[in-house]
Amino acid sequence: QVQLVESGGGLVQPGGSLRLSCAASRSILSLNPMGWYSQAPGQQREWVEKIWAGDTTKLADSVKGRFTISRDSAKNTVYLQMNSLKPEDTAVYYCNAALGRDQYWGQGTQVTVSS
Repeated sequence: QVQLVESGGGLVQPGGSLRLSCAASRSILSLNPMGWYSQAPGQQREWVEKIWAGDTTKLADSVKGRFTISRDSAKNTVYLQMNSLKPEDTAVYYCNAALGRDQYWGQGTQVTVSS
């Protein structure tokens, strides 16, 4: 299986920034797509951004203009740059990867946006 480990979460004030990282246990060249999902307390897990081979990306309307996903195959790592954070962004953020028809998830990293 594929192990995904997230990092970079924390507490930030509204308007601040964080950069989340997702390190994979194998080459991410075979993981397509990869992406980030968020899950707030009492809510369903929702996709935030996805990235495909060739760096094609898709992002949710709620984060357009604020979040950016990128992938560094040399480091087996996917990033989520989060800018202009809002309290509504508070959630656990999970890394996701597809290997063929199999789906893999990280353990999540907590992002808290509060003044």
